[in-house]
Amino acid sequence: MRTIEGISSIGANFRGIDSVVESGGLFGIWNHPLANKITYFGLHALQHRGQTSAGIVTKDENTFTSFRGRGLISHIFDTEDKLEKLVGNSAIGQVRSATVSDQADDSNIQPLLFHFNNQSIAITHNGNLTEALSLRQQLEDEGAVFSTNSAAEILIHLIRRSKKNNFTDAFQSSIEQLNGGFNFCLLTDDALYGAVDKHGFRPLVIGQFSNGAYILASETCVLSSVGAKYVTEVQAGQYVVINDEGYHITNYTNSQKATLEPMEFIYFSRPDSDISGINVHTARKEMGRRLAKERPTHGADLVIGVPNSSLSSASGYAEEHSLPYEIGLIKHQYIGRTFIQPNQELREQGVRYKLSVVESLIRNKSIVLVDDSIVRGTTVRHLVELLKGAGAKEVHLRIASPPIRFPNYYGINTTHTEELIAANYTIKELNELFGSDSLGYLSVKGLVDSINFDKNIPDQGVSLDAYTGQYPSDIGDYQNEFQESLTPLQKKIIKGEFSDE
Repeated sequence: MRTIEGISSIGANFRGIDSVVESGGLFGIWNHPLANKITYFGLHALQHRGQTSAGIVTKDENTFTSFRGRGLISHIFDTEDKLEKLVGNSAIGQVRSATVSDQADDSNIQPLLFHFNNQSIAITHNGNLTEALSLRQQLEDEGAVFSTNSAAEILIHLIRRSKKNNFTDAFQSSIEQLNGGFNFCLLTDDALYGAVDKHGFRPLVIGQFSNGAYILASETCVLSSVGAKYVTEVQAGQYVVINDEGYHITNYTNSQKATLEPMEFIYFSRPDSDISGINVHTARKEMGRRLAKERPTHGADLVIGVPNSSLSSASGYAEEHSLPYEIGLIKHQYIGRTFIQPNQELREQGVRYKLSVVESLIRNKSIVLVDDSIVRGTTVRHLVELLKGAGAKEVHLRIASPPIRFPNYYGINTTHTEELIAANYTIKELNELFGSDSLGYLSVKGLVDSINFDKNIPDQGVSLDAYTGQYPSDIGDYQNEFQESLTPLQKKIIKGEFSDE
């Protein structure tokens, strides 16, 4: 059993180290002669989910080949020979965003590759294990040695310590021990595995090529990009095994309860993706329509959206009020997504350089500016200044989601209260801070109804923890920090003693 492994730092836009919180896009393919190239293009279609690092591991019989690096997928594989060296008909890959620290550590770049006396395992992961620190401490006390900070390595240790007789049973018994939000993709000598947490916070879909080869991917938008057909989605509390015989899905828990992560619809996913049968663009446009009904702006001249994830909502808002919808902000496409940058300094730098105003459109106009969400307030304050500096008479902010007032512990990069500007301020106070002429958010009910508005689709559970402080799953190691960091406003919200309405 042998391995070939490479690390690239080409195109590294910033330095970042992983913590137990991870986010990104996963891809896996089984039994296709062009596995390396299809994985490359699959990850390219998922690039919006992570721009810190990327990597691919291929399998050729019992030889695993790895190449990883920091930066965009096109920067890492900047010469054809790097991709050609990834030989094999099966592969997994990941694009990823660093989350917390600002120091580079290439050992955390995924996929991770492990070699044992009887097998090799490559693994990718996104999400957050809410008891990762406790599990790691337990494993270290039992003699485990960790070489990364990734939660993916925790699963590997659990699998290898399992007393089950075969890998699939060991895999199942291991994921049964995990809590939080997670998707895993594993490649072994014999099969490709995918797993989703018991709440199904984020999607994992199965596709198939005309030659019979299967893929796993974080979004359905990948399927058309690589020429595969949709097969099914791995649901909450399920795992899939793909091998030469086909695919088999198993329920690993009886307590699964679908609770979709709304930020997948609001921000993360591409508009051409479907999640649980719900199109992302359609849901976003409905958010804009409902926002317009709840938070009208009388006397506005036109509506503009913040590129790119807000454009669908902005068009829905404009249509509801029969207002002109204009492209008033231009995004410089080669600047990374500022929300998923690993620290505040880099987020602010990204905001300064990534957007420009079409001054001739907005000069002396009353503008409705639609954004998908406000997390730290970095972007929106800058945009109000930018628009007014370019001659806008008024700027009315309309946000196509509720105020984010509580941390997310299931894989979104908002695990600390101090990062959330709405945790301390009312909407009226936020309007003053942002310098806007008015500020209106979509209600929680409006968000849920926008995702579930199609009556032909069964009701979907939606995780509202970021807006209400009510968590659908135990937050484990974060419980003490959550309680100790509660602001007076958060305490009132949890007790039902506060409303911005």
